[in-house]
Amino acid sequence: MRALSIAATGMLAQQTNVEVIANNLANMNTTGFKQQRAEFEDLLYQNVQQPGTQSSDSGTVIPAGIQLGAGVRTSAVYRINSQGDLATTSNPYDVAIQGPGFFRIQMPDGTDAYTRAGNFALSPEGQIVTQDGNVVAPGIAVPQNTLSLTINSQGQVQASLPGQTAPQTLGQLELVRFPNEAGLQAVGKNLLIETQASGSPQSGVPGSPGYGTIQQGFLETSNVNPVEEITSLITAQRAYEMNSKVITAADNMMQETAQLGGGA
Repeated sequence: MRALSIAATGMLAQQTNVEVIANNLANMNTTGFKQQRAEFEDLLYQNVQQPGTQSSDSGTVIPAGIQLGAGVRTSAVYRINSQGDLATTSNPYDVAIQGPGFFRIQMPDGTDAYTRAGNFALSPEGQIVTQDGNVVAPGIAVPQNTLSLTINSQGQVQASLPGQTAPQTLGQLELVRFPNEAGLQAVGKNLLIETQASGSPQSGVPGSPGYGTIQQGFLETSNVNPVEEITSLITAQRAYEMNSKVITAADNMMQETAQLGGGA
């Protein structure tokens, strides 16, 4: 019976949906995390009777026809890149992006990764790095005798040094954008990498047209809305239960059919 396989695809789709929701809820407190959403599409149809075909020699047309669907499948897990709230930390090495853009991170193998998480720190060599020790491009070193560090909204990093009245400029943080940010591949540790779907990275100065600004002493929180996620979780659970009931009903119908056949 076709209903068994159709309902099974529905259960698999809702299982994926619950897994995506669970990942969103698990990352409610992850800095710079972006909510994900599972998207679905219906499968191929069997055209028992094609709509629009002639039903008689006089030219009458079948208005609807008979199309039997084969179920559903997951088409994509989409990343929603809306702005998260900014939480104050008062840590001079914590920076948040207000608006579009990503920080570029230099990986140990020479490749680049990208992140919205600005919870940075200093390496033993004094470079600004991520929590995993990867250098934040373009590689800014902070002198050991720095009295205070300032990062303005345009990403310019300045240090106050002993004996100097004017702050010393150490470097310039950059932001990177992509034509299709949803096409970036998540690799864990708050990092994303370029793919063919994302398009090529486009670097710019914070605050320039199309790029966000830098907020020192803040971190961007996750954009996950727990109320929406719980509502989606309940909906997915109910959909899973209804598909399981379809399987139970179809199985009972097949048993009754088999009993009728045996009695004959």
